[in-house]
Amino acid sequence: MIKNILKIIVGLVVGGLIGLLIGGLIVVVFTDTTWSEYIDKYYSIDISEGILVFLVAVASMIVSFMILVPIHELGHLVCGLLTGYKFVSFRVFNYTILKENGRFKIKKFGVAGTGGQCLLTPPELPLEQIPTGWYNFGGVLANIIMLLIALPFFFLDLNPFVAEALGIFIATDAIMILLNGIPMQAGGVGNDGYNIKLLKKNFLSKKGIINQLRANALIQNGVRPKDMPEDLFINPEEIDYHNALEVSIPLMFSSRLIDRKEHKEALEIIENLYSHKDEIMPLYVKEIACELAFLYMRTGNPDKAEAILDKDLMKYIETYRKMMSSKERLICAIALYLEKDESKARQIYENIKARQEEYLLQGEVKSDIALMEDMLN
Repeated sequence: MIKNILKIIVGLVVGGLIGLLIGGLIVVVFTDTTWSEYIDKYYSIDISEGILVFLVAVASMIVSFMILVPIHELGHLVCGLLTGYKFVSFRVFNYTILKENGRFKIKKFGVAGTGGQCLLTPPELPLEQIPTGWYNFGGVLANIIMLLIALPFFFLDLNPFVAEALGIFIATDAIMILLNGIPMQAGGVGNDGYNIKLLKKNFLSKKGIINQLRANALIQNGVRPKDMPEDLFINPEEIDYHNALEVSIPLMFSSRLIDRKEHKEALEIIENLYSHKDEIMPLYVKEIACELAFLYMRTGNPDKAEAILDKDLMKYIETYRKMMSSKERLICAIALYLEKDESKARQIYENIKARQEEYLLQGEVKSDIALMEDMLN
């Protein structure tokens, strides 16, 4: 508890300092004020006013992200819809708006390292004709439009605290444009600019993301992997393990095999992926490790599973078990095969059945319930 409080305090202090720095950058760039003059202003104010300036900086950073992240995702949504895509889900932080049976619902679901995500399903066209540029660029475009709207207000005669907040908002928006628009990877995940560049020249990556989007739409609407169209699943002989879009292809293929209870075939694919863990982005490595542990238990290798399920992976499983039914399926297997506690395993299964409607990916939870039933019978 104390550790979490300290993290929040440190985060607020760092956020406030960054906010003041960003505000200063805006003032120096767009006015006649120099850095020394900007700093001197803070030396001349009293403590109470200084605290207020700091709190405004912290609040401005928080509010800026709360406004700009949804705007960014809205840009993806609008540009995607205008180029033929169809709505699937719209996530901001840990809350997702989705459409089920013609009705909009809100469910809790989050992905580490992301503030939001807009998922659409591509138009029914040949792969080479499916547009991907505007869908990916839409978020950056929305941030650019927001910057153009906000920037003129900074030159008005505003209250100093309003000017500070607006300056931080403008700078935060500019940073988001740069971080999303300039092609780069962070933790193995490509940003919007990187994906635009990659999908133009890499046919396999494009096939991976298009199939992933189509499968996601189906699984969200309750279709299990084993019941999806065959052409969504391929297992290429060679992939670039540094490329998350290409890694998703064998991962999808193995999910279909697991749903079909073809565990030995799935194990071969997952073991190969895990052997390249130093090349694959960390989030995928954890997902691969989870499925590897499950498959080891299902194929009679509990010792190998136990070796993989270290403290770090168990923490990851506990973090996502409420949002991802696959983690409950894994915990059920741990109870059954490692702890030899059938009663606990059955209780986990019953709990998932009772909470089934809470999950975002209905096809996945149907699959996991069927796999747990197979383990327990």
